[in-house]
Amino acid sequence: MINLIIMFLIMSTIGILTLPFCVSDKMEPILLIHGGAGDIPESRVANKIAGLKKSVDIGFKFLQNGGNALDAVEAAVRYMEDDENFNAGYGSVLNLDGEVEMDASIMVGSNLGAGAVTVVKDIAHPISLARLVMEKTPHVLFAGAGANKLAEEHGIPTVAPGSLVTKAAKDALERFKRKGGDLTEIGHKNPGDVGTVGAVALDCHGNLAAATSTGGINGKMVGRSSDTCMLGSGTYADNDFGAVSTTGHGETIAKYCLAISIIREMGIGKSAQTATKETLENMTKRLNNTAGAITLSKNGDPGIYFTSRRMGWAYRKGNELHYGINHDEHEIECLKSL
Repeated sequence: MINLIIMFLIMSTIGILTLPFCVSDKMEPILLIHGGAGDIPESRVANKIAGLKKSVDIGFKFLQNGGNALDAVEAAVRYMEDDENFNAGYGSVLNLDGEVEMDASIMVGSNLGAGAVTVVKDIAHPISLARLVMEKTPHVLFAGAGANKLAEEHGIPTVAPGSLVTKAAKDALERFKRKGGDLTEIGHKNPGDVGTVGAVALDCHGNLAAATSTGGINGKMVGRSSDTCMLGSGTYADNDFGAVSTTGHGETIAKYCLAISIIREMGIGKSAQTATKETLENMTKRLNNTAGAITLSKNGDPGIYFTSRRMGWAYRKGNELHYGINHDEHEIECLKSL
């Protein structure tokens, strides 16, 4: 036993081993993300794809050399919260009073730990505040002023009022007030509504995590909460089955409890892809509104589907980057090892 310990220490010192590390019988890590589902015009496709590639690269680095799924999904979502091409954090759409009110949730599959926030203002990274709820409080969901107070008490910085508002969001709200809109993704009817973001990951230890963040729907009533802050609708993770993050028409997703509905289908033996596809099609048929979802099974098999016109998505597994935004589109890039 002593000889084994000495050998381990020597190998660690010379760099053969890094801590934490994965041995050969552990799972192969995967990070799968989405950047919103809806009527995305061609003019926004390139920026969406570029942002997704950067986000998945940032998040996947946490999974290499034994990192955990929770850190990966948080990092991926934080990047998209800073990118105005996505409807989360900076670039969020506006309520009827011209303010940014955001929702986010995060969940781990090992013990069903979860945290969420809703109607949050002046926080650059609501997903990190949701994680704080999970890790530092006995509760699951904080709302409005209470969520902002929690952020202040734990040193999460706020930003200046109005600094998360973009010109595109202002223009979209003005157009909505003049002409109305479909309240889903950015499109010809409702420009400016640029898509919920989310991530699911499986790390080499077999642990799953999911995270989702949004600015909501353009022209929403003040104080409206979305499916994104609702566990089982916008976000869910359970190591026994899989992990899901959803996007699309929030009220429809909430009524259908979309995330947990997909998980249930996996629980009766369906693959991640089949469960995601069939559940979304059934939801859209019954409620006549569109959405999308990304799913990972407990074995790391991805499920990607949307009933909307488009949904930006990407995933990284090993040295392969997979991505797409249109139906039946699946691009693959081979990347160099880091």
